Amino acid sequence: MSSQPVSQHPVGVFDSGVGGLSVLKHIHALLPHEHLIYVADSLNAPYGNKSPEEITERCLALTDFLLAHGAKAIVVACNTATAAGIARLRQEHPALPIIGMEPAVKPAAAASKNGIIGVLATTGTLQSAQFAALLEAYGRNVQVVTQACVGLVECIERGDLDGSETRALLQKYLKPLLDEGADTIVLGCTHYPFVKPLIQELIGEGVTLVDTGAAVARRLQSQLAERGLLNQSAEQGKPEFWTNSPQPDAMEVIESLWGEKINAGA
Repeated sequence: MSSQPVSQHPVGVFDSGVGGLSVLKHIHALLPHEHLIYVADSLNAPYGNKSPEEITERCLALTDFLLAHGAKAIVVACNTATAAGIARLRQEHPALPIIGMEPAVKPAAAASKNGIIGVLATTGTLQSAQFAALLEAYGRNVQVVTQACVGLVECIERGDLDGSETRALLQKYLKPLLDEGADTIVLGCTHYPFVKPLIQELIGEGVTLVDTGAAVARRLQSQLAERGLLNQSAEQGKPEFWTNSPQPDAMEVIESLWGEKINAGA
């Protein structure tokens, strides 16, 4: 790739597993000419029960892998990894555009009619300083009910989006939010949009679901534009997918969630 202009280099995207594909879809839709490299660190999923130090080490290793493959920008498509590792990544790579995630507390607070919002997230995200800062900044005038969703990421990693175990977990985790009267629920993990249809079925039509994938895609677009890094080529961008999952059907799960035939990394 060294002979190509940097603008034609790929955007690197990583997550603890397959969840970041929900963000990748928004990026691909908004920036169809960008080449994308996606890495699912499924061998180490979920990140939510790991220490910040462990997660930061994974962030550094995955970023190094993507940079070795020519990435011109990095998207940390994981709320837990953003909270634990993005400050260190930016410190190590000050000239590199690095875009992260954060639970959509601000838009949820704005969307709520009764002032009660629920947040579904991993334990790591809910315990992070980043999340505490979000609550301090945007949660003062609303009641925020949080729920750690232990085990849900693992179900989605298996491609189980509406099976009995996934359904039972979601019923258990949604109940405290609904009991408190939440009319807006934040999907605070990039895996969770893949079970959005099931969540909507369980909560009914009167509750709004909010995630941040589209906002991240817009942020990436503005960062690339500011630096003159948007790919101006007329050709369609090619997403490439990598995973270290030990599951024999890992690529089939990725293909199913992506929704079309994929190009797997060698």
